[in-house]
Amino acid sequence: MPGDGTALLTDHYELTMVQASLRSGAANRRAIFEVFARHLPHGRRYGVVAGTGRLLDAVERFRFSPADLEFLGSAGIVDAPTLAFLESYRFSGNIWGYSEGDCYFPGSPILVVEGTFAEAVMLETLALSIFNHDCAIASAASRMVTAAGDRPLIEMGSRRTHERAAVASARAAYIVGFASTSNLRARQEFGVPSAGTSAHAFTLVHDSERHAFATQLEALGPSTTLLVDTYDVARAVRTAIDVAGPDLGAVRIDSGDLPVLARQVRALLDELGARKTRIILTGDLDEYSIAALGAVPVDGYGVGTSLVTGSGAPTAALVYKLVARASWDSGSDGVLEPVAKRSVGKPGRGGRKWAVRHRDEHGTALSERISLSPPDTGPLDRALLVPLVVAGEIVGREPVSSARERHRAALAELPPYALQLSRGYPAIPTVFEGGDPEV
Repeated sequence: MPGDGTALLTDHYELTMVQASLRSGAANRRAIFEVFARHLPHGRRYGVVAGTGRLLDAVERFRFSPADLEFLGSAGIVDAPTLAFLESYRFSGNIWGYSEGDCYFPGSPILVVEGTFAEAVMLETLALSIFNHDCAIASAASRMVTAAGDRPLIEMGSRRTHERAAVASARAAYIVGFASTSNLRARQEFGVPSAGTSAHAFTLVHDSERHAFATQLEALGPSTTLLVDTYDVARAVRTAIDVAGPDLGAVRIDSGDLPVLARQVRALLDELGARKTRIILTGDLDEYSIAALGAVPVDGYGVGTSLVTGSGAPTAALVYKLVARASWDSGSDGVLEPVAKRSVGKPGRGGRKWAVRHRDEHGTALSERISLSPPDTGPLDRALLVPLVVAGEIVGREPVSSARERHRAALAELPPYALQLSRGYPAIPTVFEGGDPEV
């Protein structure tokens, strides 16, 4: 069985390039790769960096086990010299990145990887698979949190995606402000608070709705949430309060005309004296339907499918591109020369980048400024790239709670129209110093 290493979570062509560059001698040339997006999906105003902590864990475990090497050799995927290189592979370079939870825009160099060509190119697929997923989920989830206002959100998409993607999605959603998740592995691995009630099956397995409610209350106490739309909603609400009393924690509605039902249930709960009993809505919600429910008397939402699919944008469209490399005869210590492809529709910008967020005197972001040399950071600028790995050593780990606080601050820094759900341009322009004014 495969081990817990991450080295084979990659594309075949990474090893093809390593084998060929070992033959040419280019494997040892110092190189810099950058991760960035050429555009934001669906006319969104900002993206959110997520997945940094998961990437650092994955880089640390990027090792080829004896079983991995046996597989690669016996399958004829690489030759003997390449196997020898892979056997001792350890990333020994440097990685910088935007801090997790921060916002990004088109052209933002959210990850900068420096090392020899062979060791840096090996991380391409790993970095992109983590960041494309987690940034997409976090970017969609952030919009849902904004739409919900001060009403809490529960992430509950585990049954709508791959089992490991579910864990990563719960983590990304929590970073941008979701209150909890239904996924227990996310709680175990990342400390994301978990919550859960019951499904319709629990009601159906009992002889009556009353029996199901009474059993759940006996097991979990009056603070529990009862699902009231298995049969008739009004009758279920009356039964719930009759069994639980006016101190019932919450009721959940998962189907039907949610705005109409929520108003009817609120009125009925108040009539029955259960004024503190909360109403939780679930059932194919996204940021738009959540925003539409803003005037409806409910207390929280559960979001599943739209969350784990990025609300229509399941990838952040990030790319991993070589932007600089040492001259041929200078080995690993020479001056880095900018390189960039000139493909039609996919042109690159050569040179290692630095980034700052330029702000006005009130702390509101004005632009994303990208330069080819370390900038003179003024009093209104915020440097965006921080060290994550130095000489192969992980230095950028932090608790998920830190990323959560950072996102709250980063969002508050953006101009108000950044929070609009309608299609539009990025909230701030990306300005390349000494180059074109915008991506």
